[in-house]
Amino acid sequence: MKSIFCVLWFFVWANSPANSMKNILIGLGEPNEPKLLKTVDAEDEWFIQKLDHFNHTDKRTWKQRYQVNSDYYENDGPVFLMIGGEGQISAKWMRSGSWIDYAKEFNAFCFQLEHRYYGESHPTEDLSTSNLVYLNTEQALADLAGFIVNIKTKYNIPSTAKWVAFGGSYPGSLAAWLRMKYPHLIHMAVSSSGPLLAKIDFKEYFMVVKDALASYKPECVSQIKEANQMINYLLKTDHGAKIVEQKFKLCDPLDRKNDKDVSYLFEILADNFAEIVQYNKDNRHYSNPDRSSVTLETLCDIMVNKSIPTPLDRYAAVNNKLLSLHKADCQDNIYSQLIDFYVNTSWSSGAAGGSRQWTYQTCTEFGFYQTSSQDDHVFGHNFPVDFFINLCMDIFGKSYNSELLSDAAERTNTMFGDLNIRESRVLFVHGSVDPWHALGITHATTKNNVVIFINGTAHCANMYPAASTDLPELTQARTTIRAYLKEWLAESDYVDSAQYT
Repeated sequence: MKSIFCVLWFFVWANSPANSMKNILIGLGEPNEPKLLKTVDAEDEWFIQKLDHFNHTDKRTWKQRYQVNSDYYENDGPVFLMIGGEGQISAKWMRSGSWIDYAKEFNAFCFQLEHRYYGESHPTEDLSTSNLVYLNTEQALADLAGFIVNIKTKYNIPSTAKWVAFGGSYPGSLAAWLRMKYPHLIHMAVSSSGPLLAKIDFKEYFMVVKDALASYKPECVSQIKEANQMINYLLKTDHGAKIVEQKFKLCDPLDRKNDKDVSYLFEILADNFAEIVQYNKDNRHYSNPDRSSVTLETLCDIMVNKSIPTPLDRYAAVNNKLLSLHKADCQDNIYSQLIDFYVNTSWSSGAAGGSRQWTYQTCTEFGFYQTSSQDDHVFGHNFPVDFFINLCMDIFGKSYNSELLSDAAERTNTMFGDLNIRESRVLFVHGSVDPWHALGITHATTKNNVVIFINGTAHCANMYPAASTDLPELTQARTTIRAYLKEWLAESDYVDSAQYT
């Protein structure tokens, strides 16, 4: 199964309902590494962290995973902090990626800190809804602050060292918010592809997907739209539903009268295109090397291939190609199986890979639901915002309803300033092909903040190692980031308040 919502974090596929969801964000993957690079993996280290930073009578603690690279550090160098997000941290980031190139140049000490409740960082005995109350952005930012304050002694880092926060996707948001909430600890931040506006009905997501596909071949969009219209027509009869079931290699019979199953199917098929667009031509590492060759152009070429009889057949060919890439025999399509997967609260469950946790955060903080609400939606109108709100209630309980989510999104925007952040020395980096830029800062908000908008690139592309195929705009973006690191690291921590006017 693919994903119920396209997130900033990318779940590894498996032939199970679990990994059928990318879960709203699908963020940063692992970087490709130079072929000649021969280094030992960074070892896991553990930091004793508070469970609840905002209840001083609660003395419970847990072990948070982090990794270190001090190979390039010199005593007067800065400290770079890579912020973990909706999945486990990867040792590959400790030896590869643009931030490591910057670390070599600026003689930086490098840390990577795993986000609470993800990877091996387990604050509670399970993922029950009552325990997930400690999973939120404020606690995660306080984790980062506590780590910065207390880790210096262990590694003999001077109190005068300047800390730089790096993050991509949700951690890109965290990097900006960390600089805003703890400016005395973080000297500057590089926020890549970070959505800063909490929004329940994120209908703009598929608008960007549509524009990206149309920029290659407008006919691609019309063929996708026609294919979805054909599916809608076929689902009017049991015989038509059987045709859809066969063409898309569904794992189970399709109940055309089950609205949740139908919505789930339409979302999955739309997500085929969303996933590829969001990560189009980035330089991430894939366990299946064939995946890196699949681009939005690949999918559009299938959709306009007249040797395949109908738009419906072409749409099915796209789905089957991705099933093959992920080594799946069939396409999951039963909503109730998806819920069964998500309600498992054990750390040993498939949902504990990050999908249950991130879904909880979307249901209690952000929304971010990539819906079919926009007018004239190319992928149809079968997965409106209510579909995702029902998902929250079916997983976590009836109280996780639209009212709770509306209050949560409003609170998040009030707490963190949505697109009106006024903190200094933050670099906001976005790609035009990345749908998440629609919830990010793409125009500078203060004199001392900088926006780098990269035409033609996708989600977090600037964070991956440079490649010979990089667009000139991407190469220039990395150069610009380097220039601001040099300029801002030379500044004192004092900032003239006049910049905020």
